[in-house]
Amino acid sequence: MRPETLLLTLFGDHVLDRGTVVSTGGVIAVLGRLGVGEHATRATLSRMSRRGLLRTVRRGRQAFLGLAEHGTTVLRDGQRRLDGDVVERRWDGRWTLLTFSVPETRRADRHALRTRLGWFGFGMLRSGLWVSPSATDVSPALAELDLLEHAEVFRAEAFMWTDPARVAREAWDLAEIAAGYAQFLRRWQEAAFDDLDDLSRRVQLGAEWLLLIRGDPMLPLALLPEDWPGVHAAALFRTLRQLWARPADKLATEQLESIMDEG
Repeated sequence: MRPETLLLTLFGDHVLDRGTVVSTGGVIAVLGRLGVGEHATRATLSRMSRRGLLRTVRRGRQAFLGLAEHGTTVLRDGQRRLDGDVVERRWDGRWTLLTFSVPETRRADRHALRTRLGWFGFGMLRSGLWVSPSATDVSPALAELDLLEHAEVFRAEAFMWTDPARVAREAWDLAEIAAGYAQFLRRWQEAAFDDLDDLSRRVQLGAEWLLLIRGDPMLPLALLPEDWPGVHAAALFRTLRQLWARPADKLATEQLESIMDEG
């Protein structure tokens, strides 16, 4: 588990929208209980600050950490995903089709676009043709990369012999996604991390779940194999997250010294 993912989960749970900043020492201590050394934590915090995710607040000789504007945006999106479902239960049968052709001289932009399309839940059906069962607006991502003039987008339905479920199997590696959910179920049903306190367990749980759903396009249930393990994994995640919410909050109050954010 990357330290950054653990830190994002910790800040999402105990800093986001609370109007507070937390002590650097407290953050280091929490990650230490998750097996991350002080040097690795400090290096990750420094890197996240350079990327505009975090900012340092000084109070006398003590350093506190708060969210920067970009970090707040990223964490709100992450919380939305954590709170959401892993399947779309109502679907109108329509697809968003996006096709693009980026010049070879802009290879880096092409790679960046593919990464962002995956984050938005698109899958590559054919070379240069990406599909999504939702009406996600990707124009801001295209505009940011200056690629609007190199792409076209359509809304369409499967026709004649085209099987929507087959489209899903070809555009996404459903077996790999299912295996991730099955592994999550095994780990957390077997009382994983019983040696950790409730705060550490909740951070570990949220970080693992965030990594899982980042690779899941959240497809309609109608496109997925029967008895999709993501549904069972999501139910377990919600149960455990709620179970540890109050005790984790209590521990965070004790272990993460916090002050009001005056920035």
